[in-house]
Amino acid sequence: MADKDYYETLGVSRDASQDEIKRAYRKLSKKYHPDLNKAPDAEQKFKDISEAYEVIGDADKRAQYDQYGSAGPQQQGGFGGGQGFGGFGGGQSFGGGGFDDIFSQFFGGGGGQQANPNAPRQGSDLQYQMDLKFEEAVFGKETTISYTRESTCHTCNGTGAKPGTTPETCHKCHGSGYVQVVRQTPLGRMQSREVCDVCHGTGKEIKEKCPTCHGSGHEEERHSVKVKVPAGVEDGQQMRLSEQGEAGENGGPYGDLFIVFRVAPSNKFERDGAEIYLEVPISFVQAALGDELQVETVSGKVKLKVPAGTQTNTTFRLRGQGAPRLRGNGRGDQHVKVKVITPKHLNGEQKDALKSFAVASGEDMTETEGSLFDKLRDTFNGGKRKK
Repeated sequence: MADKDYYETLGVSRDASQDEIKRAYRKLSKKYHPDLNKAPDAEQKFKDISEAYEVIGDADKRAQYDQYGSAGPQQQGGFGGGQGFGGFGGGQSFGGGGFDDIFSQFFGGGGGQQANPNAPRQGSDLQYQMDLKFEEAVFGKETTISYTRESTCHTCNGTGAKPGTTPETCHKCHGSGYVQVVRQTPLGRMQSREVCDVCHGTGKEIKEKCPTCHGSGHEEERHSVKVKVPAGVEDGQQMRLSEQGEAGENGGPYGDLFIVFRVAPSNKFERDGAEIYLEVPISFVQAALGDELQVETVSGKVKLKVPAGTQTNTTFRLRGQGAPRLRGNGRGDQHVKVKVITPKHLNGEQKDALKSFAVASGEDMTETEGSLFDKLRDTFNGGKRKK
């Protein structure tokens, strides 16, 4: 049997998420549903789409398919003629269900319990990326976001049936969502369980479909929700908004919305959690004699006393001037590193003052500008002086 590319059938990549596969299936099944599409090949395409989703829409079956292909594990020396996703052959485990589940999957018998296709199921989760400025992440904000999601159809309230009618139990599978199929194989007659081709696994027949959702029970909507961004959030962190994802099945709850924060860098500050870092330039006069500076913080300017004799790269701590801690335990600190800057251009008066300073310091000066600069740089940047 030729290997089928189920990913290509659904138009998704091999590394697509389960949610992406589900959305692709919904879109294509609506497009090629025989009740909506009268093209000659629509019914076959719909069957191919349903078959692909039955496999790669299930995480366990998808893993088997990725390993063995659509022909199943019989290529590894296991049973032939079946669906190929039960775990036989190739050293694969049987899972936790034992032989009852194995025979139920391959032969339709056994005591393994089948999932009720009409049971309520929670909808898919969604993800939303929110871009924040540096200050917005530090102090938080309230905003409203909008995004597209699958919601419960407003016309039929999720039943998929035309108003005034109700879905009926499928006459072929009797509500189970699956039918038993017998095939002739080289090993004899083999029985397997497959998705019902009448109700497509829902266990229900909809005689008169809803004109809005065409029987799916869902419709796309532009949904808005208020978001309170907590103070102190960091780049890459996420928060969950309960039941703001996509609509559930059979009256099940909505999925959740996960908001991922992306924080833009600051052109002044560096941040590590609740700690803020800032570099401030000072002159060698300020470093030598001391000074009181007005220093920028995330909350505004504060005073910082630089003591006399401060060396370059000295770091001062401003307690409580950092970012709020996300768990609500106060604020971090701001760390201010001072960098002593050596002037590149001096006027005559400045040169004379520095020469006098050198003489008073016992420096043996030569009358070359380069030598003067070198000695000053060594003196005020903590280097060793030549004597």
